[in-house]
Amino acid sequence: MRAIYRHKLLTSAAILGAVAVQPAYANDVAENAPTVLAVAAPVTVQETDQVAEEQQESIVITGSRIRRADISSTSPLAIVSAEEFKLSGAVNVEQVINTLPQVIPGVNQFSNNPGGGVSELDLRGLGAQRTLVLVNGRRYMFHDTSQVVDLNTIPAFLLRDVQVQTGGGSAVYGSDALAGVVNFNLRTDLEGLEVGTQYSITERGDGSRFNVNMALGTQLPDNRGHVTIYGEYNKRGSIFQSARDFSRFALGDSAGNLIPQGSAGVPQGRFVASPTITVGAPGSIGGANASCGGTGQPPRNAGCFTIAEGTNYPGAGAFFGTPGTSTPYNAANNSYNFAPDNFLMVPQERWMIGGYGEYEVTKGVTAYAEFTYINNRVQNELAPTPITQNVDFQLSAIQGLVSANDFAQLSTIATNQQAAIAAAAACGVTAAGAPVCGNPFGAFTAGTGQFGALQPGSVRLQVNSRTNSINSRNVEDDRSAYRVLAGFKGEILNSLNYDAYYMYSRTRNASVQLGNVSRSAFTRLAANGTCNVFGERQLSDACVDQISILAQNGEISELEVANASVSGPLFNLPTSSAPVQFAAGVEWRRMGSRFIPDTALSSGDVVGFNAGQPTQGSYTSREAFGELVVPLVTDNFIHSLELDGSFRYSDYSLEAVGGVWAYSGGVKFAPIRDIMFCGQYQRAIRAPNVGELFGGQSVGFPQATDHCATAAAAAPGPLRDVCIATGVPASNVGQNFLQPNPQVQGAFGGNPNLTEETADTYTAGVVLQPRFIPGLTVQVDYYNITIDKAVSEAGGGVANILNLCYLTIQNANSALCGLISRDTQGVISGPPFVVQASEANLASLEVEGIDFQADFTTRVGFGLLGEESRLNFNFLATYTLRNNTTPLVDLPDDIIECAGKYGVTCLQPTPIWKWTGRVSFTDGPLLTSVRWRHVGATEADSPAYVVQNIDAYSQFDLTFAMQASDNLTLTAGINNLFDKQPPVLGAGAQQANTFPGVFDVLGRDFFVSAQMRF
Repeated sequence: MRAIYRHKLLTSAAILGAVAVQPAYANDVAENAPTVLAVAAPVTVQETDQVAEEQQESIVITGSRIRRADISSTSPLAIVSAEEFKLSGAVNVEQVINTLPQVIPGVNQFSNNPGGGVSELDLRGLGAQRTLVLVNGRRYMFHDTSQVVDLNTIPAFLLRDVQVQTGGGSAVYGSDALAGVVNFNLRTDLEGLEVGTQYSITERGDGSRFNVNMALGTQLPDNRGHVTIYGEYNKRGSIFQSARDFSRFALGDSAGNLIPQGSAGVPQGRFVASPTITVGAPGSIGGANASCGGTGQPPRNAGCFTIAEGTNYPGAGAFFGTPGTSTPYNAANNSYNFAPDNFLMVPQERWMIGGYGEYEVTKGVTAYAEFTYINNRVQNELAPTPITQNVDFQLSAIQGLVSANDFAQLSTIATNQQAAIAAAAACGVTAAGAPVCGNPFGAFTAGTGQFGALQPGSVRLQVNSRTNSINSRNVEDDRSAYRVLAGFKGEILNSLNYDAYYMYSRTRNASVQLGNVSRSAFTRLAANGTCNVFGERQLSDACVDQISILAQNGEISELEVANASVSGPLFNLPTSSAPVQFAAGVEWRRMGSRFIPDTALSSGDVVGFNAGQPTQGSYTSREAFGELVVPLVTDNFIHSLELDGSFRYSDYSLEAVGGVWAYSGGVKFAPIRDIMFCGQYQRAIRAPNVGELFGGQSVGFPQATDHCATAAAAAPGPLRDVCIATGVPASNVGQNFLQPNPQVQGAFGGNPNLTEETADTYTAGVVLQPRFIPGLTVQVDYYNITIDKAVSEAGGGVANILNLCYLTIQNANSALCGLISRDTQGVISGPPFVVQASEANLASLEVEGIDFQADFTTRVGFGLLGEESRLNFNFLATYTLRNNTTPLVDLPDDIIECAGKYGVTCLQPTPIWKWTGRVSFTDGPLLTSVRWRHVGATEADSPAYVVQNIDAYSQFDLTFAMQASDNLTLTAGINNLFDKQPPVLGAGAQQANTFPGVFDVLGRDFFVSAQMRF
């Protein structure tokens, strides 16, 4: 329900507007439109009226294919001016878009783990896959199997504006527009050559960024068309987490404090042989742990066997701070600080070339084309690979690698492990051939009574090591993409417009990974002593050569679109001077993508970067769509009353989806010129993407809590019972060694039986443009988006599966608890003992809130450097009422409420209030602008976090722009003027002990730029 006043270039110089997000004007642009903030020359009233008259020409705005004169919409529409990118020193689109209140920052320049070298856009926090990104009103290239656009591929320096429409847009544009549509419009008015350059650096002297761009535009002979060609080079330096105080140490929660904690996977080696697992000896009816004295169990009797002995090895384990000689592991002192090895800001190098234009072939036939090629290289760097793995060490092979005391302890443990095997075997088997007592050291072969795996003369230890003898884990993504589009448009019978085009895009990513380790080779070579893991940097060259893996994998994604439409007026109603208009058309799309891992990654025999199976798939959609706008009343007994509606029928080649409908209906009502009311309902759909449908199994390590490792589980009750029933030995329940790290391994993958998501969106709002306050626009918009059959990780992901199983359902026989696999000790931190979280249509999502927008421009009437000056104020805010996830529709009362919260479950902070505002003062050739970015307070989504509340966070940016001459504009700015530091967190943080992207992690940051026109 918003519109924008488009600036007219009054001189040959570029105009620097000061509006951060320019609001809509529902009607009468000439009456209340703000004046243009020009640095080259003042704007007279006559010129402003002229611009307003030209503004009445028909245009197309995001959310519709129908040309309009008043630039309005029945759904919320915010528009970011191109000048905002210049004033903020942005060379990547994400730097501005992620500051909008409607946007929850997704993957961005600070995303190191996970990363991937891309930047994604996430409206309302509903997921980047539910935000449709367009360029010039048409679909753009996507970067991987998730079918999401990488914002790095959009030339920020050529933007005319960015239109952000909240709510469904599937009826107009098709699948993916559940959260909304973001349309990036490129300039088509460029005349001559423009060259720009920019340099940025932080106050601390790191993170340098350099950009140079060039664009050449010209009118074709006889004004029959226009052509623009462009090129860009951008290079961004890296910053490590060690460069900032807040991220120098990996912090964790402990006894109510944030302390340097790090990882239990240490380069010195930590070895565990838990003494708490027991095996029933002959005569202990009921098998293992039936009466072996676990917490809450009957006293231990003589028929129970303690597996492990030794001063240092039980419990937390033995730590080899001195190679070969162990001491008991102490997490507070011995954990590994992995933070300094990780990027805080990832490096980037990008080349971009392209062009677009149109030519009137003959009257009524205009040919147009677009071409873009991008090469984007980004690195991610993590600490050396941690390995958690059971190893059967051959005592004879390691005798010379450890001290005599350690060898004696290991020999005792080995003896007891063999005794435990014998005790378990002595329990016998049932009539069905199943063992009476469980054997923790080898699989039982049904019908034979044979236990095995651990051989005499060997000792089984859980090894927690880190391969610092090998380089850090580094991955370089080299992503090349191109997009070509060609079409024809024109008029039919001087009243109808037609448009037909074909688009093809292809993205290829080559990923090279260093620092991976072969799990099987490590296990084998550590066991026979070739790899000495009893101390830091003890691995020999022969060991390193055999366990190191150079992994390579690729991704190829393709999108094809063929579209044809016709639009125009039909007739006029007696009460309206504006005609009834329509648009109708057809579209065909093909989406295809492949993920091609090398042998090591696809086999799963890799530690470091996550293993993954190949993914390949494609599908098509055939669609028909239509729109209708009916102005019932225009300038009659009321100012205006208008109805609109749209529909789209999509027939997918996916059998589980088939044919689906999307539709919408809206109304605009302006009783007088000063006020307009709008409302709309939309039914939107999203077909699952290639990754969700055909994704091969992959592994990941999200943060999660194993509730069986908490003290609460030790007490008798339902939590303890379900822990035992899901595979935790009774004597181990409540022991913190069950979860040595804050991350739990999950298995993820696609599901070819997924159906479409459906969304119902309700929006309503009001636009105030009081004539007695010229230049003022105030807008208020309400939105509610509910998504059913939402595709997500089963149960809401690893963390929520554990929460639901152990805290909510508490039934080991439930399907959800069946997704949890453990080893014989009850640990779920290593393969094949994982939490299965593949895709499913089991969730529902709901967001609800109110957007506020105000814009005011006025002439001050005097200036120090010019005859007069101007003041502009712009403010855009979001008040979040609801941000809910229901992981399982079968449990409708189990709702994750994330409005005003942050953490492992809710992820990024979703504050109740979030806003951005800008105040600009133009005095002759000088523009001074201040931006205020505010993220409201949030609270933790778990009472266990040390940091329960993140305070409200405000950041201020200052920019100066000077029109030095007709051909040169200079801009300088300071982002984060007061060097505001991000909040420091432990548990619940995303990366670097905070949430990069939400909060500034660079500190005070300077930029200077120059734009030259010839």
